[in-house]
Amino acid sequence: MTEQISADAIETKAAGDVSGTDVALAFDDFMVAFEAFKETNDERLDQLESRMTADVVTSEKLARINKALDENKALTDQLAIKAARPQLGGSPVRSGVALQHKAAFEGYMRSGEAGGLRSLEGKALSVGSDPDGGYLVPDETEATVMRTLKDISPIRAIASVRQVSATTFKKPFSITGPGAGWVGETGVRPETNSPVLAELTFPTMELYAMPSATQSLLDDSAVNIDEWLAEEIRIAFAEQEGIAFVIGNGINQPKGFLNYTKVANASWSWGNVGYVATGVAGGFDATNPSDNLIDLIYSARSGYRGNGWWVMNRATQATIRKIKDADGNYIWQPGERAGANPTLMNYRIAESEDMPDIATDSYSIAFGDFRRGYLIVDRVGLRVLRDPYSSKPYVLFYTTKRVGGGIQDFDALKLLKFGLT
Repeated sequence: MTEQISADAIETKAAGDVSGTDVALAFDDFMVAFEAFKETNDERLDQLESRMTADVVTSEKLARINKALDENKALTDQLAIKAARPQLGGSPVRSGVALQHKAAFEGYMRSGEAGGLRSLEGKALSVGSDPDGGYLVPDETEATVMRTLKDISPIRAIASVRQVSATTFKKPFSITGPGAGWVGETGVRPETNSPVLAELTFPTMELYAMPSATQSLLDDSAVNIDEWLAEEIRIAFAEQEGIAFVIGNGINQPKGFLNYTKVANASWSWGNVGYVATGVAGGFDATNPSDNLIDLIYSARSGYRGNGWWVMNRATQATIRKIKDADGNYIWQPGERAGANPTLMNYRIAESEDMPDIATDSYSIAFGDFRRGYLIVDRVGLRVLRDPYSSKPYVLFYTTKRVGGGIQDFDALKLLKFGLT
């Protein structure tokens, strides 16, 4: 039956090699599941209109399809990312220094021999690492990790990202622009006010992971050490970043956009994040739920709507998926191809599981131009310190990167509050 569509076949493919055909077939399965979802939800809505209640069997069927739809979407996206992922070190041209660094780094990872790295970093006058703080990974490995973080971390994929070499990035901004006015051709030009400048500060905080390996794995020449390290740390880094960019408190971590002071959008001022209330505690407007979303869209100024993104978690999407507009069309639509983001009222959705579920007075949906609104600051360099002593017989690799983040334009992001006011 349609509602029993399984993701097992997709999971099998996700574990092995992926081709364009595999991605296309997985996307076809997802679209079949979406059509089944619409049919079942239409049946539920008809039952609500005729009996004022939905049949339990229909509701359970809809819940199963909704769950299968989420699973198929996640796995299809995973296949699309994997199919597009370039091989680490696949570049045909490498400089001599890059090759020496790669060989020296591999020697350090496998046997702890650090002489080659010390010599190279001494020649480069590197101050970014030392025997106590670890050694910089090859540029290819760092680029692969950062590219993967963008694929996995929903906020990093839609926000501004800036690389710096210092521990803190300072960004000036104008609170009030320069004075201006109209004058006649021969009229007196009165002196205008000077612009008032302030400064936003984005400190970079240390994010770490500590993958471990057996010595036999390190001795195996068939194991690509760069790929192994990148694979071990990418998920750990992405998960921690995802949490911090949404709800981080700014203490030893980036400050998430939900951790700033929130005010009703009618009373918005710089330094706060504006919100629009649904008027219902823990839910959408019962009569016209899509009106709440329209209000949120137009709470943002036109200059921010052009590159607008929705941010919400999977459970919130499941609720919105059932909503129709006044013409009977579903307001949630799947992406036009595998790996593409679904859309809500023609704006793309970034799915972040760190957003709160819908509850009384929760801020479960964000909308706005995250490219202009949220800034992620990466300090250049990914460091690794080899530790063969702390957890024998395993070798630990203490891997660190420095990253910061926070709102850079408070007018660009808006929130939907599921509350009365």
